[in-house]
Amino acid sequence: MRNNTIWKWTAVAAGAMLFFGTQAWAAKQAPKLSEKEFKRGIQIYFDRCAGCHGTLRKGATGPKITQNKMLKKSLEKLEEVIYHGTKAGMPGWGRTGEMTQKDTELMAKFIQHKAPIPPEYGLRAMLKTHKVIVQPNDRPASPQHKRDIDNMFGVILRDVGQGAVIDGDTHEVIEKVKTGFAVHIFRASASSRYFYTVGRDGKITMIDLFEKKPKVVAEVKVCADARSIDVSKYNGPKGNFTDKYAIVGCYWPPQLVIVDGMTLKPIKIISTRSHTYDTNEYHPEPRVAAIVASHADSEWVVAIKETGLIWLVDYSDLKNLKITEIEAERFLHDGGWDVSKRYFIVAANMRDTIVVVDTKLKKLAAKFETGVKPHPGRGANWIDPEYGKVSATTHLGEGKITVFGSDPEGRPDIAWKVVREGKTAGPGLFLKTHPNSENIWMDSTLAKEEGANKKICVYKKANFGKEPYKCWKATDHGKIVHFEYNKAGTEVWASVWDNNGELIIYDDKTLKEIKRIKGLHTPTGKWNVYNTVNDIF
Repeated sequence: MRNNTIWKWTAVAAGAMLFFGTQAWAAKQAPKLSEKEFKRGIQIYFDRCAGCHGTLRKGATGPKITQNKMLKKSLEKLEEVIYHGTKAGMPGWGRTGEMTQKDTELMAKFIQHKAPIPPEYGLRAMLKTHKVIVQPNDRPASPQHKRDIDNMFGVILRDVGQGAVIDGDTHEVIEKVKTGFAVHIFRASASSRYFYTVGRDGKITMIDLFEKKPKVVAEVKVCADARSIDVSKYNGPKGNFTDKYAIVGCYWPPQLVIVDGMTLKPIKIISTRSHTYDTNEYHPEPRVAAIVASHADSEWVVAIKETGLIWLVDYSDLKNLKITEIEAERFLHDGGWDVSKRYFIVAANMRDTIVVVDTKLKKLAAKFETGVKPHPGRGANWIDPEYGKVSATTHLGEGKITVFGSDPEGRPDIAWKVVREGKTAGPGLFLKTHPNSENIWMDSTLAKEEGANKKICVYKKANFGKEPYKCWKATDHGKIVHFEYNKAGTEVWASVWDNNGELIIYDDKTLKEIKRIKGLHTPTGKWNVYNTVNDIF
């Protein structure tokens, strides 16, 4: 399924003769494209390129690809990079089968044109999309089934705009629900009752797990492009905010949107446009990367990619909103918690740096280099036999796992310092462990070597070395991505990402395959309710 709603603004632009027809707006050197070709270029760019290079092509995880820069390169060179990828971590879209040769040629021409600027997206537009399918008072007061909600999994079916809810005990696909396009995350509510999802098209869906079969009970579109969502968790002296609000981080427009936690009705929009922390230059597109709900206060921790700022957004009084701004590093990306849930650990991947924020003291705790483009996902925490509490990250730019001390109270001598490094099968996206596990699992989704992206590697916590304990080829099709444990920490679920996708379930102790759940179109990330609510990773 393609996302056709996000770029409806192109029709307006076409009517104004700004983007199409003679394309008088573009540089004379830019290759000619028909209106149809230009529209397709916009769609492909959104699907495959905007996440790393930015809507305005100003760069972040990927480099700047502005018109002037692209016109200095030949079409042949651009086609080669798009088709085969780069050593720095860019996927080879043609090599992996996600772009045809024709699309590759089109995109080489498209990026030699000026980046079209999509419109803003305000409250009036959001409210037109808002639907409460089942009113809160009409929802069941208790679960209408005997399943263990805490051991349910939410699984992204990326390219068909769906999510699957799967029973972690029986491995049964309970239901597939319609979501936004290319969902980036399933976030379980603080109460465990709901899954909140957000798609690349900015559409939020709220899935009720009390229903006999999981059901979407509310939805709204709050951005043109989005990645992150979280709910309010705080229950303390300031009040009980459990599931009261949710917050969405937009890539375009660059903004935060706070919605009602029970109905998804938009309440407040906060622009993230501001100046970079280091050079104090104005940035027109500071996108929202990771968002997590603080355990220390009534705050969301918000990483703003291009400006290198981390905001602590206090949701206890939305009329008199308080934001604590922390100078961190550019360009912020994925992140999660240390084992104490006090320290927020996030990658500034284009600076090869990990950033740590102390959410109790509300200030920067550390910055340190780990390797080429760290990408911890939400990260991994465990007890090292020599160094005690540690955390780790994989990398987009090299096949390496970096382990660092994360116990400033117990081991201040090694806190936020690299203590171990190990090899993986190639550049990867995610690693995962569990308090009840002896293992650390990791993928190599971005590896260029033949078959490497189909491998899984496992390290042992007790004797972490330079080489993995075991690596094996897990699939003969697609590529392996993302891991999640069941509630008990006895099973690990891995995704085989392609049109004939499946989930592979392993026994964590023996590393032996238990089952494959087939018939899942482009499965990627997956989240266990219990682990997500309790930030176990």
